[in-house]
Amino acid sequence: MKKSKSKMITIIISSIAVVLVALTVGGYFYVDSQLQAVNASSKESIIVDIPKGAKVSEIGDILQENNVINSSMIFTYYVKYKNETNLKAGKYKLSPSMTVEQVVNELKKGQVIVPSRLVIPEGYSLDQIADRMVAYKPELKKADILKVMDDKAFVNELMKAYPDTVTKDVLAATIKHPLEGYLYPATYEFTGKTDIKAMVSDMVKATDANIAKYKPELTKQKLTVHHFLTMSSLIEKEATANVDRSKISSVFYNRLKEGMPLQTDPTVLYALGKHKSRTMYEDLKVDSPYNTYKNKGLPPGPISNSGETSMEATLHPEKTDFLYFLANTKTGQVYFSKTLEEHNKLKEEHITNNQ
Repeated sequence: MKKSKSKMITIIISSIAVVLVALTVGGYFYVDSQLQAVNASSKESIIVDIPKGAKVSEIGDILQENNVINSSMIFTYYVKYKNETNLKAGKYKLSPSMTVEQVVNELKKGQVIVPSRLVIPEGYSLDQIADRMVAYKPELKKADILKVMDDKAFVNELMKAYPDTVTKDVLAATIKHPLEGYLYPATYEFTGKTDIKAMVSDMVKATDANIAKYKPELTKQKLTVHHFLTMSSLIEKEATANVDRSKISSVFYNRLKEGMPLQTDPTVLYALGKHKSRTMYEDLKVDSPYNTYKNKGLPPGPISNSGETSMEATLHPEKTDFLYFLANTKTGQVYFSKTLEEHNKLKEEHITNNQ
């Protein structure tokens, strides 16, 4: 009886041992398989956005949702077991062909292929801003961005949200793009799957906030926000690092006062929809309300965004008698003159002879 009982216990223990060994071996191979690539032969590239402050488990969830790893749980255990505490936020180009170890190494290096912040420089048009947005969020399409920016229903939403800044002026029939000049040049950070409307809205919100300080002066000078942003954009596009923008502003205001066309090349290029280093004589013939060679006064609206320096110059032009200016594109030096004769002489000396 004792022998039989002892034999039974031995069999049970052996069976348990076999099961444990099997579970251990099975568990090892399971974990190992989960650490391998989702698809070793895949050539797909996937843009993955790792937000700031994300926990390891949250990073794992993001990677699994994007089909970069097999298991968020195994990824989390692996990172903690390896004590990999320095995973960096940002947008990465990853692939299902990468193992968990390779993915972790990429996140440790922090060499993001997409900027973690959206930087919109001064003097950028909507077209250029759309390019920046695509670079920041490669999943977006430029055509879709421009379509949203020009959508009248969306523009009307912004008019209701920011009535003191986005007015009916932006929907005039001659306007090329309603929101041109209304997306503030600044650095933005958008987490997760922020949509186009939210991104554009934030830029308009920044414009509304940043020009609030100018509202009293605008009222005093009887200038609309649209007029203000339009003039600011012209100054922004004509200015170089070596020029006092208030002098450029004075030339524009002096020409308006004299009933002269502004004749500023950036408006011609905007009408053409081109980025060129030099405006040709044939370009000046373009038939567009934005062409300030053919039309007197300001163009229908801004031709780009503008920074605070240009905004200040719009409100506080220097008091001069200048009616002309020209810039040496090689040196950035700007030359001002009171008469056409003087202007042509300066052009001959500093531009024509140096080409």
